[in-house]
Amino acid sequence: MHTRNASFQQWQALLTNRTKRNRTGEFLVHGVRPLRLALERAWPVQALLRPDRPLSDWAEDVWRSTPGQHAVLADELMAELGQKDDSVPELIAVLALPPDDLDRLLVDPALHDRSQPVPAAPLITVFDRPASPGNIGTLVRSVDAFGGTGVVVTGHAADPYDPRCVRASTGSMLTVPVVRVPSHAEVLAWVQQQAAGGLAAAGAGGAAPEPPARWAVLGLDEGGRAALRRTDLTGPTVLVVGNETRGLTRAWRDACDEVVSIPMVGAASSLNAAVAGSVVLHEALAQRLR
Repeated sequence: MHTRNASFQQWQALLTNRTKRNRTGEFLVHGVRPLRLALERAWPVQALLRPDRPLSDWAEDVWRSTPGQHAVLADELMAELGQKDDSVPELIAVLALPPDDLDRLLVDPALHDRSQPVPAAPLITVFDRPASPGNIGTLVRSVDAFGGTGVVVTGHAADPYDPRCVRASTGSMLTVPVVRVPSHAEVLAWVQQQAAGGLAAAGAGGAAPEPPARWAVLGLDEGGRAALRRTDLTGPTVLVVGNETRGLTRAWRDACDEVVSIPMVGAASSLNAAVAGSVVLHEALAQRLR
């Protein structure tokens, strides 16, 4: 393909047009690590694109073994889709968007594999109304690194499937369940369902089991009264990170059991939202490893 035909224009629109991504249910991914992760976790590949030149052994094997639509593009078209001025990606995959189903947070990140057990103590991070795709990607990367269960993006927010977010996550968008919901209400209703399910399971059977751990909803704010190191993060936890500029909404603040702050010294009055979330996630991992 050497012209900007209808197929190319559709793929090009996936780079900048959120409405087009949602309407077609597709987004673009390139890079060795993200593509490997996508294939390992059985993401549905709608199309696979390559330049009109020899590929590395790895890319050639992926090209030959991956089902779906295949297209060979001119170098300048591949560079445009890869958003690279100085290089041409070997492969670009058009992947199917997963459903925005909160139950995905408690299943194996291989999308449809429900054979894995539900984690005993989920650690779910909510990013409320984030404005920066890069911040979403950074936070998803930290959730992956520190053993989080998944990410929920609420409210009027940047799109997690924006290429800038996918790049910032360095592939973690493909290993961590990410779900978009309209507001806090859907998340809180879902958490109540999980807690009710745990209580029902605890009451079933013969011998009295130990009661299930209570779900904690914790906000993160520089003015929070709960000190991070004295906050128990070992049970089922929903960590809420607010908008980069405006912080937590009143609705989220009222819904939180506690609002946590991170101790700081120096002249900085606050941390980047994704960095602050990462600090708390690391503390959660440290507590859970102990």
